[in-house]
Amino acid sequence: MSVSFTLNGAAVAAPIEDEAPLLAALRGPLGLSGTRYGCGAEQCGACLVLVDGQPAYSCTLHSGVVAGRSVTTVEGLGTPEAPHPLQTAFLELQAGQCGFCLSGILLRASVLLRDKPAPTEDDVRAALDPHLCRCGSHNRIIRAVLRAAAIGQPA
Repeated sequence: MSVSFTLNGAAVAAPIEDEAPLLAALRGPLGLSGTRYGCGAEQCGACLVLVDGQPAYSCTLHSGVVAGRSVTTVEGLGTPEAPHPLQTAFLELQAGQCGFCLSGILLRASVLLRDKPAPTEDDVRAALDPHLCRCGSHNRIIRAVLRAAAIGQPA
């Protein structure tokens, strides 16, 4: 079986069963390591991806659900030559510690900034509330998202 969809702007066909978690396809045959397995129960956000621009937990989302749709992982957020403002701000402010949680946080924050380009600190806290950072870098992460908002969205 194979599931065909658009991944980070490119058409792919993942050799995986429809019922298998999307996370298994991403980390397995598609070879992307940015999206992480954290809890397997939609409680930590480490596996978060965007499906048609909306946050989705890839640990529980069946691969077949994304057939014909667009999936964005952290690898599709920006490039080394043209990083997303979030990536720039997170690096400048050293917002992450171990980085395990950051792929999901970056994607959720990108949706926040897309929908609300000038968020308040309370907006950022509310948007990132579903995410766990076991290192305790929450305050640096919030400052980085606010810094990214000040930098502005990519063209």
